[in-house]
Amino acid sequence: MSKSSRNRTLSLTPQECYAYQQRFSRIGGPVDCETIENHIIQQDLFEVLDWLPESCVDLMVVDPPYNLSKSFNSIKFRESSLDDYAGWLELWLPKLIRTLKPTASVYLCGDWRSSAAIHLVAGKYLITRNRITWEREKGRGAKSNWKNCSEDIWFFTVSDEYIFNVEQVKLKRRVMAPYTNEEGVPKDWDRTKNGNYRLTHPSNLWTDLTVPFWSMPENTEHPTQKPEKLLAKLILASSHPGDLVFDPFLGSGTTAVVAKKLGRRYIGIEIDPLFCAIAEKRLDLAEKDTTIQGYSQGVFWERNTLADQKTSTKTNQRANKLSLFNADPEEDAS
Repeated sequence: MSKSSRNRTLSLTPQECYAYQQRFSRIGGPVDCETIENHIIQQDLFEVLDWLPESCVDLMVVDPPYNLSKSFNSIKFRESSLDDYAGWLELWLPKLIRTLKPTASVYLCGDWRSSAAIHLVAGKYLITRNRITWEREKGRGAKSNWKNCSEDIWFFTVSDEYIFNVEQVKLKRRVMAPYTNEEGVPKDWDRTKNGNYRLTHPSNLWTDLTVPFWSMPENTEHPTQKPEKLLAKLILASSHPGDLVFDPFLGSGTTAVVAKKLGRRYIGIEIDPLFCAIAEKRLDLAEKDTTIQGYSQGVFWERNTLADQKTSTKTNQRANKLSLFNADPEEDAS
């Protein structure tokens, strides 16, 4: 069935699948970092754990299967007890930590079913820095429970010496009630022809992300794909250009793609050949298009704010009127 003209979901022809499969890497023994950097390794993580190079990774982003029943093409996972899920984490996480430099950071994703186990297990081997909660606005309502529309990302470091580029991950937000001094000069915000904006420090509550869907060119067939904007925040905050970013559960390739767009090196491991092929195509497309939805002019923008620049005349007029009354600072968080 052909898709509509507005459906921009990435797809592959059989010929593309075959061609991309020729690029997959496989490991049959110990390897050094240079051999596998900027490669996707199409294998089960447990096959290669003991052969990965040590002390070479600057940033590791881990998005493992959550503790719920879900199918990823031919791979199926079933929800287990919290203790069993923690035991599964213990099977591979300590071995992955050997790949990290002393200055490395780790971001480990989970949902409410797996978050406690992640904190417990990873906290035994790494220093816990924070827990990010991000709004996943997709999801079905529940009749006998609260709708599940958030996920967690645990932030860990190997040591007390680590990278955090706070200036690169500030959020640009609209100012709906801008405060000015007696001379009418904006306080901590900028007045522009497209609206009034303030750069805010990044917090551990993220409400500015859009989960990829059919009209977005980054969208794929992967059922739990993360937004490129989310990975861009992690990569810009906790690595420098040229650093090595490692994702041992690569999925459709978002971590590798964003690392490439931002001038980092990458290593990805993914067992599913279709998702590996999708990732390879996305990496090819990143050669020509380095844009990241919601990230522009070196700034992360509040959700829908970039679009509002084109149609925000009435909003600007209202905000400018409010500024005449020296209103208390208040930001729109929609």
